[in-house]
Amino acid sequence: MSANNGAGAEAASAGAGAASYLTLCAGKQAQAEFVDRKSRFIAQLVHVEGEDEANEFIASVRSIHYDARHNVPAWILADGRERQSDDGEPQRTSGMPTLETLRGAGLKNVCCVVTRYFGGTLLGPGGLVRAYTTATQMAIEQAREQGLVVEKTLVVPVEVGIPYAMHDRVRDLAARSGAHVAACDYGADVTLSLVFRAGEQDAFVAAMRELMAGEDVCLVGDAEFDEF
Repeated sequence: MSANNGAGAEAASAGAGAASYLTLCAGKQAQAEFVDRKSRFIAQLVHVEGEDEANEFIASVRSIHYDARHNVPAWILADGRERQSDDGEPQRTSGMPTLETLRGAGLKNVCCVVTRYFGGTLLGPGGLVRAYTTATQMAIEQAREQGLVVEKTLVVPVEVGIPYAMHDRVRDLAARSGAHVAACDYGADVTLSLVFRAGEQDAFVAAMRELMAGEDVCLVGDAEFDEF
């Protein structure tokens, strides 16, 4: 942890101007199936931390559904990067609708692969767009119903070391400043590990400096996205 009151470069890039975003719980998968004129569209949605994880998930789906006509992938990351592919479907009828559905739901750091088993009837461009959009929407709704959608907020960790006699007073100040207490270590002094929404730590740090007669007892870490 570094003594830095500003957001870290990585978090600043990841936020792309946003203080929070929605994603799926790590290690969980939401899945839904939509059928149109005997074509099966199976949407599989997971949390990913980066491009490598997205590619690994896409490869795993293609391995499982090796006999499907199409495995259409789309992913979007918190740093603004995104990719999609039509995987052999007519251009902009599958990958882009899937990606736009993820965008519309406010999801980031997610990857969705929609598998299509062809039912023998051509759906046309409009039918394909509707089918891929509907399957993705159903997977997102399934994730919400299962409680798998979580909010990641840009937060800043702060460690503060204080004498035992000031413990209650500082805990109260931290609570009034909007902090969550992540941990409390009782050694020679008390060390509080606090978490603030990015920007809210500044008032607390200033108040602590005034309380400690100018002594800087707060160690401010880099901003990162986490549940708050």
